[in-house]
Amino acid sequence: MSARPRARLLRVARIDQRTPQMRRIALRGEELAGFPAGCEGAHIKLLFAPDSRDAPALPQFGEHGPVWPEGAARPVVRTYTVARFDADAGELEIDIVLHGDDGPASRWAANARVGDPLGVAGPGGPELFRAAAPCHLLIGDPSSYALICAVIARLPAQARIDALLEAPDAGEIQPLPAHPGLRAHWFSRDGEPAGASRRLLDAVRAMPWPHGEIVSVTLAGESAQVVAIRDLLARERGVPRSMMYAVPYWKDRWDEERYHDERHRIMDAFEAEAEQGAGA
Repeated sequence: MSARPRARLLRVARIDQRTPQMRRIALRGEELAGFPAGCEGAHIKLLFAPDSRDAPALPQFGEHGPVWPEGAARPVVRTYTVARFDADAGELEIDIVLHGDDGPASRWAANARVGDPLGVAGPGGPELFRAAAPCHLLIGDPSSYALICAVIARLPAQARIDALLEAPDAGEIQPLPAHPGLRAHWFSRDGEPAGASRRLLDAVRAMPWPHGEIVSVTLAGESAQVVAIRDLLARERGVPRSMMYAVPYWKDRWDEERYHDERHRIMDAFEAEAEQGAGA
């Protein structure tokens, strides 16, 4: 997935209401030809036109990034995760959390109909986990559900996996893929704001730690929680930064435009620490 990205125009083929607050959208289109197989868990960009029934403008990608058609209204761009790609069926599936009309992705998904257009660019992204590690710790929330499912599905049968997931309420709890070494734990916030919750942090701190064994960590979700858990694992459990895929997908009560610069600052600092640790 290191090739230059490409933008594709796809259309809604199916809508599956997975929980009261999550919809899985299946997309189809001739432009899916050449989309890489085995990309579940990878990042993609969704391009939303100002009017959800219109096809969004699509960029061409050059050496210096996207080049947009002159005079065209630029779509709103959001980053999501490939939940499933079936090359034989020609279908790409994404999970979108519904949280009212205060976000373009949520608003689009809540009103989507079969046949609606959507732009997709990608996929891309770094390595998600260290498959050879004997122990895996997966931590997240509904926004990272597709990522965590993709990691579980790709781990060998002998891997030992602890998955800790937090949901806004019990109605958002979903099954995870079957795996012989999986121990899954769901926690409900019962309406508490995500940014104030310590359930996942406390669960990580309380869990028995496999000292002396290599642990690969996949961690994604609300920003304050991701940063706190990441720091606990590094400082109190001694997990090298290079063994953690930690991404603050979103920030409680912030929209993506406001959060964009802070997220990049957090990720840049994390990557710098990982490089320093590798060179130590």
